[in-house]
Amino acid sequence: MRMGMIGLGRMGANMARRLRRGGIEVVGYNRSPEIVQTLAREEGLEPADSVEDLVGRLSAPRVVWVMLPAGEVTESHLVRLRELLDAGDLVVDGGNANYHDSERRGAWLGEAGIEFVDAGTSGGIWGLDNGYCLMVGGSDAAVSLLEPALRVLAPAPDRGWAHVGPIGSGHFTKMVHNGIEYGMMQALAEGLALLRGKDEYGLDLAQISELWRHGSVVRSWLLDLTAEALAEDQELADVAPVVADSGEGRWTAVEAIDQGVALPVISMALAMRFASQDQEGYANRLLAMMRKAFGGHGIVRR
Repeated sequence: MRMGMIGLGRMGANMARRLRRGGIEVVGYNRSPEIVQTLAREEGLEPADSVEDLVGRLSAPRVVWVMLPAGEVTESHLVRLRELLDAGDLVVDGGNANYHDSERRGAWLGEAGIEFVDAGTSGGIWGLDNGYCLMVGGSDAAVSLLEPALRVLAPAPDRGWAHVGPIGSGHFTKMVHNGIEYGMMQALAEGLALLRGKDEYGLDLAQISELWRHGSVVRSWLLDLTAEALAEDQELADVAPVVADSGEGRWTAVEAIDQGVALPVISMALAMRFASQDQEGYANRLLAMMRKAFGGHGIVRR
């Protein structure tokens, strides 16, 4: 199989590496050309110096996998690809995208006869070695055309990837996956913080998190990573208590509101991330003023 890949950041570059090592021919383009040359030298990737050049190096039916940030960057590249590709070609969006955008983009590309697959991709920086979990939405024909690449990218040819439904379903499944991830991370963090707070026991969080990895019902890859981090540093003194949210948790919470489905754990985990990002703390300062007003309680001054 021969395919193009646009967007060779941390995840895209490692996906290109895994594809090449699995025997897939890859033509690659990135806004910053350095990584393209590195992959060409180290992995045998065929470099392209523009989107036009990349498309020109592929033969029909062309397969172009896009790994770019959600939003305008992805949108502009899909607009350009629609101009360059022909009916029967295939565009894959493997980045994080709102599934409503994927539905719209699939219909819009379909008007030109271009197939579209939305591929929810999980695996992060470990995907190169361990493989990627791939949740793909699209037509049977499109997924069949893409299958050789999916079998290489996944942890094994017969597992870790699935055609989950029509266009939009791949990114919808990944959105919910990430919402669950928010909740799992929050629960682990809160539980370990509670253990740390019991000073008189002198608990070793590295020991306990390692213990839980074996036979415990809460064992998971997240726990594996947590145990590894705590083995190196339990104080985390140089880590600011700020947790970013990249969008998927927000989309999951909005979907729950739209469906009228209760998601208290995921919604609260998202809210806790917002709280960690609040540099002004205005709401908490206002709470302190209220408490003083009705109860005469003291205020901690800066």
